[in-house]
Amino acid sequence: MRTRSLLALAGTATALALAVAAPASADGSAVLTTGSAGGTAVATGDTLTAPLATGTSATLYSSATGTSGVTCKSSQFTAAVTDNPTAPGTATESVTGHTFDSGSCTSNVTGVLGVSSITVDNLPYTATVASDDTLTVSPASGSTIQTTVRLRTLLGSITCVYQAASLTGKADNADNSISFTNQQFTKTSGSSLCFASGYFTAKYAPVTDGGTPVYVN
Repeated sequence: MRTRSLLALAGTATALALAVAAPASADGSAVLTTGSAGGTAVATGDTLTAPLATGTSATLYSSATGTSGVTCKSSQFTAAVTDNPTAPGTATESVTGHTFDSGSCTSNVTGVLGVSSITVDNLPYTATVASDDTLTVSPASGSTIQTTVRLRTLLGSITCVYQAASLTGKADNADNSISFTNQQFTKTSGSSLCFASGYFTAKYAPVTDGGTPVYVN
């Protein structure tokens, strides 16, 4: 069943995490800046947010090349900056929120009537954003990245739980985005209708700090 653990997954993302990367700017700037590449340094403690990029969806498919699973048109992440050193370097964030609007989610899996909820568990996660545009989302020590998907089916309500050790994404200063492509989750519990693996894909943009676009240097 195409109950892809959009975590965000996020997650998931989630998950979260930060601003876009592109060519590094002048030496002396912070890894994360606002306004422009090499602009004003993002302050430690600032909260970054990003919705799905306009016209895109977050998906959790049963295979990396398939189209069967869950699709959501509304999702958002929230992360607090915990360290923003001088570039080149690696900024760190605490991903405190990664949400999916179940009302925007649909499933094309046979027997599934609708999506009741998608919940990103075990928050907060740690996200790192490097000057080379690499984004990594990791759980707390001893924990795991986890997404719980609840579906309405012909046989009643079912719950599918998916986990991943970490997520890897890319940042892009061209549109202040972060993207996750086919990040694999493994089913750890749930009905036989829940597929064994979920592949998460999503693009979040723009990443902003108080409404101002964030850049990676």
